[in-house]
This record gives sequence, C-alpha cells and structure tokens, in this order.
Amino acid sequence: MTDRSSPASAYDGGPESFAFTEANRKYAEKQIAKYPEGKQASAVKGLLDLAMRQMEAETGARWLPRAAMDHVAGILGMAPIRVYEVASFYTMFKTRPVGRHHLQVCTTTPCWLRGSDAVLHACRLAAGNVPDGTVSADGLFSVEEVECLGACVNAPVLWVGDHFYEDLDGPAAQRLIEALKRGEHPRHGPQTGRQNAAPAGGPTTLTEVPPPVPYRPEAATPEPAAGE
Repeated sequence: MTDRSSPASAYDGGPESFAFTEANRKYAEKQIAKYPEGKQASAVKGLLDLAMRQMEAETGARWLPRAAMDHVAGILGMAPIRVYEVASFYTMFKTRPVGRHHLQVCTTTPCWLRGSDAVLHACRLAAGNVPDGTVSADGLFSVEEVECLGACVNAPVLWVGDHFYEDLDGPAAQRLIEALKRGEHPRHGPQTGRQNAAPAGGPTTLTEVPPPVPYRPEAATPEPAAGE
C-alpha cells in the first residue's frame, strides 16, 4: 500500500521555501486569467501541476513539498488547508518525495488479467524492493500501484512521467527500466510494435483498399403536373 501521509506535515528533505521561477510565474498568471474575478481558486490544479514540474526541473523528482503548496495557496488567496485537500485527493499529485522515475503500474482487472503482476515485480525489483511509495537507494525509482489508466485495450500499462508504456510483460518492463537507467527516453505507447490500439494480430477486416466508385449523379425527379 502506498503511503500518502498528510501534506500538512513537512517531509524530511523538502525545501523550506518555494517560489515559481519568472517564466512559471507568468505561465501561472495566464492560467489564473482564464477564470472570472473571484474564481481564481479554480486554477489550483493547474498551478499544483506546474509546481510539481518545477520541482522536477530543480531536483529531478516530480512531487509537491508543503512549501510549494503554501506558495500556490498564497498566489490564489486560498487557505493552505484547501490546497492540501486538493493535493491529497487527486492521486496525480505526489505529496512526498518520489524517484526520478516514478513507476505507476495499473493493476486493475484488465491489466491484471494480462500480466500486470510481472510488470509490478520488475518495477519493484528495479527499486530494490523498497516499500511502495518510497524511493530506491540510488534515487532513480519509486513504485506505486494505481487504478485504471484508461488504456485497457493495451494492457498491461505502466505510467512514467507524462507517458504510458503499453502491451508490456515482465521482460519488456525490464528492458524499459534498463533503458531508463541508462538515461534513455524509450518510445512510449505499445511495446509490441502494433499501431496504437489496432488488433494485436493485425487487421482482420478491411484489409484491402476498396476500388474507387465513380460518381454517378442521380437523374432529377420530374416535378408533378398541376392538379396531381
């Protein structure tokens, strides 16, 4: 079980202060401007995501320290607890340190039926079998079981950063992880070579391009005679 402790408690190693860079501050202002006056709190999820990405750029790990949530609360004029509530409700926000590569494995029924256990095992092995939600000794990996990622036809699915890696099995997950260790950026999507969500065995219908059908305009229907 992933440990999702209260974001109101600062984590060891988290920064004591946080502020958006000039570029991110301008981007945040654009997001806030999308909402009517008095409704700036509607931008909270966008700003929390922006804060996580700045943390990733600065530290290599995409997560939300308490200082970042407090900064967002100050910009939006929200009570900090309201920001903590959002951050702790949505699982896309990580309120504790994660690895440089946070491996989120879908284990919902379609993925489980197609072998997500082997994918999860490969991920845990890469993280040195530390408890889920904690960071491996080298800082590279952390692992989390997640619910349906909405790519069931391409199960099993592994979510890393902004990308889904699909059609995995144990060996394919191991190869992917080894590439991440080498600093490579593996191509996301299906790992079996199939095109997107097309049939795994290739097309079974419409396998040939039909010949063009010449256009034959229909004859105009004559107008009925008067009195008919």
